[in-house]
Amino acid sequence: MNSEILKEHLQECLRKEVMMNDKSFTWPRVIHKAFKCPERRFNFWWRIDSYLYKTEKSLNKAIARKINRNLIKKYNTEIQLPATIGPGLNVTHFLSVVINGCSTIGTNFKIRQNTTIGLGGIVGEKFNSPTISIGNNVEIGACCCILGHNLLIGNNVTIGAMSFINRGIPDNAVVYTEKNQVMRLK
Repeated sequence: MNSEILKEHLQECLRKEVMMNDKSFTWPRVIHKAFKCPERRFNFWWRIDSYLYKTEKSLNKAIARKINRNLIKKYNTEIQLPATIGPGLNVTHFLSVVINGCSTIGTNFKIRQNTTIGLGGIVGEKFNSPTISIGNNVEIGACCCILGHNLLIGNNVTIGAMSFINRGIPDNAVVYTEKNQVMRLK
């Protein structure tokens, strides 16, 4: 990807997720907000991390891997470095969130705790370049599992808590998995 496009993407993401206002982007403003507001630090570091990883320099990739390991340890949230996420990432609780590197996610994405977005099974000859594409304005509830190869989740989708998703979802949909609680007396 072009380094200028990467830089613009980084600045837009930091403005929307860390600065959280419509003021023009400046590094002092971003750094001030990142260290003044602890809840924004993960986004700050992950965006820097993702930018470094996607540049073509091997030293930057090594630094990015180190930052990513530290983020996983501190926040217990693993967003793999090859993942592409548009501006507006919102992780409500940093507890056991996993996003696979094959994911391409649009803007204004909200994800809650204990949620996995990943590939189901082993990537073999049948799936040379599996992807999970998630549209804009998608909200995922707690304890969800989204697994599969070449999934497409549309725009303006809400996925309810404790849902299991293994096929595509069209635009403007609300999806949840029905649960039946069965109790038997001994």
